[in-house]
Formats: sequence, C-alpha cells, structure tokens
Amino acid sequence: MTPKRVDALSKERVVDVALGGYFTLAVTDAGAVFFFGSSKNGELGHGSLGNEVLPRRIEALVGTRRRFVAVAVGFSHALTPTEEGELYGWGYQSDNGHGREERTPQLVAALISIHVKFMHAQSTASCAVTEEGELFTWAGTGAENFGHDGLQPMRVAGLSGVDVAAVAIGRTHTLAADADGVVWAFGRRSALGLDASCPEDSVDVQTPTPIPTLRVRVLNSP
Repeated sequence: MTPKRVDALSKERVVDVALGGYFTLAVTDAGAVFFFGSSKNGELGHGSLGNEVLPRRIEALVGTRRRFVAVAVGFSHALTPTEEGELYGWGYQSDNGHGREERTPQLVAALISIHVKFMHAQSTASCAVTEEGELFTWAGTGAENFGHDGLQPMRVAGLSGVDVAAVAIGRTHTLAADADGVVWAFGRRSALGLDASCPEDSVDVQTPTPIPTLRVRVLNSP
C-alpha cells in the first residue's frame, strides 16, 4: 500500500513508463521495452494471454534490432516508436493502429513511410505527430472526437498546413497546439473552451477550431 521499488528492474535505467487498464510498460535507456500485469487482448506483447507478475522484456521487439525511445498505452493497447521514427502497435483491435488484435508488437503499416516524432494514447484512441507536423489519429469510434472514424491511422484533414507541435486526446475531444502556440480543438463542444461566437452550433465541433482566448508556449518535449 506504499510505494516500493520494482526490484526486477533495479539494474535498468527506466526512461519512460505508461500505465494501462491492468498492465504497465517501461522503456529503458538501452531501448528495451519491459511489461508486467494482465493481458486480455494481447496488450503485454508476449504473444499470449494471462498474468505476468514480474517484469519481462518484450522479446518480439528484440528481434527488430531497433532502439525504442518511449511508450504510450490505452486501456488495452500499446504503442512504441523507434529512434528512426517507426511505430509499433499491439493489443486491442480498434486502438492499436492495425484494425485487428495483435498479441505481439507489429509495425503500423499505415505509417511505414512516415517519420513519427511522438505519439499519444488514451483509453480507446491514439494519435501520432510526424516530423513534418502532421497529425494522424485512429480509434474505433468517435469521428467528431478524433477527426475521422477509422481503425487505422489517418491524417486529420482539418489541420492540413498546420505545424502540430503538441497534442492531447481525451475520451470526447482532441487538442493540438501548433508551433506558434495556437491551440486547435475538436470534439465535444462542452470540453473545448470555445466561446459562443464560434460558428459551430452543434454539440460536436468536427472541424479543428482555434481557441480564441488561449496561446501556449510549446516546449521541446512533447
């Protein structure tokens, strides 16, 4: 009931960690990805279902001969990018970027020719920003929340020409900040901070719209 060091990782230098519904992933400075917890949809990445109490390295990623730099997870899916900008996903079918359940990490085919700068995930959706500042999203439902209704990554057309520098997605809305600090919002209106002068009059704002009262300073770290 009190914080305690994970002794099985005491010899590793952990640089990133993410918590899913019932599992944890950790990335080390050597580029290795470790898992522990419960797997119901392949989210642990070791090829089978069940519980793993102690941290283990994802062996399927060892064979790629890539160095992984971060990790993002939803309730039952996971993503990890390589330092070359490739993105691997696994776990629940509607959220992992493949459109089908994957019990081991697989390269996200829709992003193979695109250099992923950073990515973000929430319970049932994911997104990635490319080196050129383009935003890609994917989710099983919620076209108005994530820019389209698709299981595989698609570019948010409403942000064409916008250099996205940071992004966050919630259950009902998305916020993206560009390089100039303008915050673009789309999804459930009540969560966006848009004023009454916004031309959208529906419950959902489907086209990315700048929040007129807000500017942010985007840091180098996503």
